[in-house]
Amino acid sequence: MQIVSFIASMLPKVKLFKTKVSVGEYQDYLSAITSLGLSKQSSYVCFANVHMLMEAYDHPEINQAVNSADIVSPDGRPISVLIKKNYGIQQGRACGMDLFPDILNSAEKNQLSVFFYGSTQEVLEKIEEKINLDYPKLKIAGSFSPPFRQLSPSEEEDVISLINDSGANLIFVSLGCPKQEMWMYRHKGKIHGCMMGLGQAFLTFTGMEKRLPVWARNLSLEWAYRLYLEPKRLWKRYLYGNSKFMFLSLKAYLIK
Repeated sequence: MQIVSFIASMLPKVKLFKTKVSVGEYQDYLSAITSLGLSKQSSYVCFANVHMLMEAYDHPEINQAVNSADIVSPDGRPISVLIKKNYGIQQGRACGMDLFPDILNSAEKNQLSVFFYGSTQEVLEKIEEKINLDYPKLKIAGSFSPPFRQLSPSEEEDVISLINDSGANLIFVSLGCPKQEMWMYRHKGKIHGCMMGLGQAFLTFTGMEKRLPVWARNLSLEWAYRLYLEPKRLWKRYLYGNSKFMFLSLKAYLIK
């Protein structure tokens, strides 16, 4: 694990509320994730947005899972803004949706194999179709769409064996936050490769869900777009989470 610790140390962490977030340049995250994949040692990467930070703030077990990640990338623009305000660091976003295709490109160049865990079988098939077109030399080690229920201990062992036997260097996980973060935390030391919790990135990569234009993302409007797409499921999350994030950010600023 010394190699993993060394790679992770290249992206030092700062504390936002209760959660530690890695800081660095966009290319640094891409290089570090590629290096973790090459090491073939067990590791994982979280992509932190407002929702994740508030889930971690309210739930110690989630905070433990995120803080145990080797890299916690600043996914949302509000996270980058908060880092600048609190630490004076000019931090850009290293968004999972942006990094995903770049990681695939790097994996192809470095002959790393990839595994996809989560989402639906339809989404996984579309990912494979797109990779075969855009990254023809990239090896897909395998994929698995788990049932919408908790797996039994024997099923969990089968999943671990499936991923490890595939020889995958990079394991992309899409279970939604915080489920995917807890899954990676539980499987650290068991799965031999670098796991990444990418959530909605599977859908945007395939084109099944559109992203906002860059100008709208720079105004931190992605949450509003997600709310527009899924109002019944997400309105409580954003009403509570965004309000609490703003309150805590203001409180921290005034105390300083």
